[in-house]
Amino acid sequence: MQVSELWRYPVKSMQGERLESATIDELGIQGDRGWALFDTETNLALTARRQPELLFGAAALVDGRPAITLPDGTVGADDAALSAWLGREVQLRPANSGVSGTFETQADENETGDWFQWSGPEGSFHDSGKARVSLVTADHFRDWDQRRFRINVILAGSGDVELVGSQVQVGSVALDVLTRVDRCVMTTRPQPSHGGQPALERDLDVLRTISREDENALGIGCVVITGGTISVGDAVERSGA
Repeated sequence: MQVSELWRYPVKSMQGERLESATIDELGIQGDRGWALFDTETNLALTARRQPELLFGAAALVDGRPAITLPDGTVGADDAALSAWLGREVQLRPANSGVSGTFETQADENETGDWFQWSGPEGSFHDSGKARVSLVTADHFRDWDQRRFRINVILAGSGDVELVGSQVQVGSVALDVLTRVDRCVMTTRPQPSHGGQPALERDLDVLRTISREDENALGIGCVVITGGTISVGDAVERSGA
């Protein structure tokens, strides 16, 4: 296996940016899920589960801060512009030490079930658990667009599930592969054309297929043992079990 693509998503649930190399620390790719939009009335961190429009914004880091491009092409929107776009008062907040997001989701792909909430980890706006870097081998995408899954490291080859429970070296980074990544209704959402890729339509069969054939998981989640740099072309070497 070797790294074929690297992705960072500076603002939770927005489109991200493709990288040639990435600096990794204990929180994952620096700047990944480093900001989120908060509903000022509920104090919930918004995701595209509740606010699907978020996927139609795009974020890239510029001088350590996210520059946000809205669907109308506006760049560098402030809270007022973001609130006008989403039709609710929101604030863009960074993930700091001691700060965690409270998220919400529905359990079924038809979006008819009850909403439930949980608190994410401190220091970043990843959904939950200890994993901070996600990997997947390209064979697991079937004929789906990889953007549906918002994974950090895409690997050429196959066999990512076999790495769970082991440690791997990628570039100068050592990772402990903890778990498979559970999937939710986000995988079914429509998305805009971005980075030269066409728009995606809503597709409920994505989540149904993952649930039926892959125990509702796609990709693997890792804890960072040793930080460093990962670059496109780096090999993945299994170093322990």
